[in-house]
Amino acid sequence: MSSNLLKSIFISVYAAYIFAGALTALLALQRGFDLAWSGAALAHLPMAVLFSRLLLLKNLPRSHRWLPTTTALTATGAVIAAYGFFANNSVAGVMGIVALVGYLIYLLWYSQFSRSPAGALQPGRKLPDFSAVDSTGDSFSPADLAGRPAVLLFFRGNWCPLCMAQVREIAASYRQLAERDIEVVLISSQSPEKTARLARRFDAPMRFVVDRNNAIARQLGIAWQHALPFGMQLLGYRSESVLPTAIVIDSAGRIVLADQTDNYRIRPEPATFIAALEESVG
Repeated sequence: MSSNLLKSIFISVYAAYIFAGALTALLALQRGFDLAWSGAALAHLPMAVLFSRLLLLKNLPRSHRWLPTTTALTATGAVIAAYGFFANNSVAGVMGIVALVGYLIYLLWYSQFSRSPAGALQPGRKLPDFSAVDSTGDSFSPADLAGRPAVLLFFRGNWCPLCMAQVREIAASYRQLAERDIEVVLISSQSPEKTARLARRFDAPMRFVVDRNNAIARQLGIAWQHALPFGMQLLGYRSESVLPTAIVIDSAGRIVLADQTDNYRIRPEPATFIAALEESVG
């Protein structure tokens, strides 16, 4: 079983456990105060809150690599819950330890990408040619950008909350990009229907492109097997997707920035794209 498949299964199981564990601890506390159950609740709630924000609000485009506040609260909760082993409440103690172990696996393993920089995306090189269609059915290729700088954002799909927050952030900053004549192209391998639905949500004149069968991502060396959290295939998404990647090209089609993040929670800001282009001409 591949590491990516294990990650796909892990995140689905871990998220379900975190919500179930937080609910169990809170219900136990309704029966009266208990130090061990308080610790168990504290060990689960920080990640339950983070996942809720990601899934419901979708307004977090990036986070600190080590999530210091969440780490401190989860660890503190696990230590307090461990008191249950000495107070005839081993269930709370076990839950606190499981929450901490699961969190450390999420932080140190799941969040990290085991990726090597794609050779085709080295700064200074011309962006490789490819062909695709956009959300309106029109053809698209890098040649369409001739004479204009551009940001090409490869995102995982509508299912990815950080991707959606990043797209929303770029849309909110579109005026700053447009003032510098920067074209914005958003590329994913999800279905044309899902891409068109996403495009209709934004007024900014960004171009949404469909990477059929993930062919462009494979060509550029940024494809990602088993990217989808296990079980979400039932919603019509492909298991294979793309490693989140932002490419900035100048008006000559040369790559001036290729942000190939090694952590799915770390994404570049729109200001980073502008700075890269200004530095390339400056």
